[in-house]
Amino acid sequence: MPEDEGARTGPVVNVHVSLNFPEMTAHTADLMRKSIRSALTALAERDGDWRLVDTSGELPEPRECLGDGVLVLGGGDVDSELYGVPGPVPHEFGVDERADRFTIAVLREALGAEVPVLAVCRGAQLLNVALGGTLVPHLDDSQHLHRGASADDLFVDEHVVVEPGTRLAELLGHREWTVRAAHHQAVDVVAPELRLAARSVDGVVEAVEHPDKWAFGIQWHPEDDDGHGHDLALLWGALCQEAGRARNLSEP
Repeated sequence: MPEDEGARTGPVVNVHVSLNFPEMTAHTADLMRKSIRSALTALAERDGDWRLVDTSGELPEPRECLGDGVLVLGGGDVDSELYGVPGPVPHEFGVDERADRFTIAVLREALGAEVPVLAVCRGAQLLNVALGGTLVPHLDDSQHLHRGASADDLFVDEHVVVEPGTRLAELLGHREWTVRAAHHQAVDVVAPELRLAARSVDGVVEAVEHPDKWAFGIQWHPEDDDGHGHDLALLWGALCQEAGRARNLSEP
């Protein structure tokens, strides 16, 4: 991981991710390290003074883990019982109910405190569940539109279409994007407080957003190094900018 040397003076972004979860393999751990490193480096390049919160470790009070902004990264599957589906579900992997409940509490605290939130992949799913939405436990993988055919080739290029008139459309600028994806679950019923922000070509929800607060759930992986990086630059840049604004408002 990039070292947090404390030299940056920008807004504090608390990054929530599990460094360990059930069924994690050496290959999965390598993918996680690569993803986390990319995400943290992108924050540091934008003067984001990141703080890593390991949601698989010792957990503080959720309200202590907000900072000026919250970034929730991907990982294992969300516990299906949290969205009303008795488990186990097909191809379930890496479920950690304790981490799920903690992250849900952090997301609710952040929204209540008007702290900006960017939630990626599993994070987007948890954001939806936190506000009363549901998930598709397992997508039909016959066409491999959303993930690769094997663990060694997990990420795929996916075409998504951003909904016009959304905050995400304003942020990203273009309506159609080719992004990096690797997921077998997705948002099903969008939470009452959120709205649809993007879909894939087969209709699967690929992004949600809060219409009034700075909160986005992005199902794909902007931080994947094999992507073109344009969406990463826009999303991470916007998060740091909004976190800086939130920080200035909170200072006496």
